[in-house]
Amino acid sequence: MADNEEGPPEASIDFVPALCFVPRGVSKERPDKIVLTQTELARIIGATQNELDEDDDSNDDEGEEGGNMDVDEEEDEDDNDAGAQNRNPNDEFNFNGYENEENSNVTSMANIVDADEQVPDEDEDSEAEDEVIQKNDNLILVGHVQDDAASMEVWVFNQEEESLYTHHDFLLPSFPLCIEWMNHDAGSDKPGNMCAIGCMDPIITVWDLDIQDSIEPTFKLGSKGSRKQQKPQYGHKDAVLDLSWNRNFEHILASGSVDQTLILWDMDEGQPHTTITAFEEKVQSLEFHPEEAQSILTGCSDGYVRLFDCRDSEMVNAACTKWQIPGEVEKVLWHPTQTNYFIIGSNDGSLHYADKRKPNELLWSIKGHNEEISGVCFNSQKPNLLTSTSTEGTLKVWNFDTNEAKEVYEHEFNMGRLQCMRQCPEDPYTLAFGGEKPPRCAVFNIKNSIAVRRTFEIEDAPQE
Repeated sequence: MADNEEGPPEASIDFVPALCFVPRGVSKERPDKIVLTQTELARIIGATQNELDEDDDSNDDEGEEGGNMDVDEEEDEDDNDAGAQNRNPNDEFNFNGYENEENSNVTSMANIVDADEQVPDEDEDSEAEDEVIQKNDNLILVGHVQDDAASMEVWVFNQEEESLYTHHDFLLPSFPLCIEWMNHDAGSDKPGNMCAIGCMDPIITVWDLDIQDSIEPTFKLGSKGSRKQQKPQYGHKDAVLDLSWNRNFEHILASGSVDQTLILWDMDEGQPHTTITAFEEKVQSLEFHPEEAQSILTGCSDGYVRLFDCRDSEMVNAACTKWQIPGEVEKVLWHPTQTNYFIIGSNDGSLHYADKRKPNELLWSIKGHNEEISGVCFNSQKPNLLTSTSTEGTLKVWNFDTNEAKEVYEHEFNMGRLQCMRQCPEDPYTLAFGGEKPPRCAVFNIKNSIAVRRTFEIEDAPQE
């Protein structure tokens, strides 16, 4: 018995459900740091304990009041009322004494220290050098779930040096499901380095990546509301499954949810601009058109892909173009250069190619994987190159046109179920993956494959 009790138990849940690249050259070389005083640290520890105690109280209340409510109503009551007498329901971390979220759109910790002004001791020179983010570094934002804890790890990736390491991380209020990078800083006339995170919680949190060791997000989109404090609920009512930033209208962020809605957020106002309700199931994937700022593509669990024109907010729910596939839509993605076309990935591992000018018609369909599609990426340098991943744990490379798709290459990562895949902005051959087995986050260049180089006539191969 004693031998079995030695050391901490291994995590029973440990995986990466979402990740995202940050372009090179946008991050501050030395992110500003938040420094906690001893008083602040003690207060946070106490507030965390209070939150745990209040959660226990809310569970007791749920058991007493759960008579005639259905499950969703019970959850809403808990969100709105549990512990409301002792804490601010808009404060996800229960940090009493911080500024209220409606009064501030900036990180609420007072002690933000400019890292450029810090002079490290001689013994810290080496460590300080490792913390510098170079102009040719990418950041990879890695959502990490370990048992009941959730965090976002900020990794540094340098392609030339073939280096990949964790720079810092911060805790999240709920399990991350999607991450979107944006260079729009709400309330500022300068470009920012921000990311939005959608979680199991309906509130979207937005973080400043140039601030290290943040305790709270810069701002939030949505509110659970509070009847006792007379604060209305707005935004989503259930988990946020996907996000898409509008690169043509940079203050607009779209979110799709389990609550069967799509919301277009005005980040400068911090409020929903348009809410689309033309769905019969959860909205699992969405993406703004790369050139047409008003067009957004959505994939839904009801098997429909819908294309909306968002210029008329009153008519947007009444008019949309549809495509239907067997099963559930897991992923939708526009072709980056041939922008009339898009790919659809389904929960049975199928891939479907479509033309936005041909409603209700699929150009081709292929059974690409044995399990659900977890990622798809086009290649901007080779328009007929497509990559896909599945929860079965494999990556596949496809050579396609408007008539068919042929498999070129398959790679097994031995990372368990692959949950996500994203593409490096500067090099479309470099891909990042999230899985459930070590190393759980990996970067891979498909030019390592001889078959890929020959098929697509790629001359330069990555260094071994």
